[in-house]
Amino acid sequence: MTRFHKLFAVKAIALTAALSMTAGMALASDNTISSEKILDALKQKPVTRGLSAGTQVDPAVQAQESTFLNTVRNRSTRSLSTGEREQIAELAATKPRIDLEIQFDYNSADIAKTSVPSVQALGKALSDPSLKGSTFVVAGHTDAVGGEEYNQGLSERRADTIKKYLVQNYGLNGTDLVTVGYGKTKLKDAANGADPINRRVQVVNMQAKATASK
Repeated sequence: MTRFHKLFAVKAIALTAALSMTAGMALASDNTISSEKILDALKQKPVTRGLSAGTQVDPAVQAQESTFLNTVRNRSTRSLSTGEREQIAELAATKPRIDLEIQFDYNSADIAKTSVPSVQALGKALSDPSLKGSTFVVAGHTDAVGGEEYNQGLSERRADTIKKYLVQNYGLNGTDLVTVGYGKTKLKDAANGADPINRRVQVVNMQAKATASK
């Protein structure tokens, strides 16, 4: 190999390493979500005056939802029945929500160091005055690897970990955080059950109030 070719090869290797490092940094930054993005997702989107009447929730329905939320408030995550978990999921489907890719240590409910910034962003968002008075559901999900009972318990412990972190570090009221675990029953990508995208924590604003816009 000539000196020219050797020099070219060294530069090519260096360039490849630099690109790989840049890609890794971009991937790492993509996994950390901003508090502003979380806050925007959890706010009820404004409705126009012309549509507000048609989009308002029936007061009787709101009363039923509030009654149900009060029955699960202050309950331990593991005490929720399958029916109650499904009812929470049904209500959450119509509310402002966001999926956070929060990683935990292997076979553990301890938050991975790489995901702490995302949990901190969540705490900052939920502490925002614009969300005051809301009740939030913190739902844990796992991928499809492993047994159903094991994953159910793991998802519950992980949801509890997030709640504990928010209460201890951001002074959030524990009664405003309802935790629930779904194990591997509600995969985000059912066609690829082992995909990491299924290992997530979903946060839902259960009592968001819409504001009319002109």
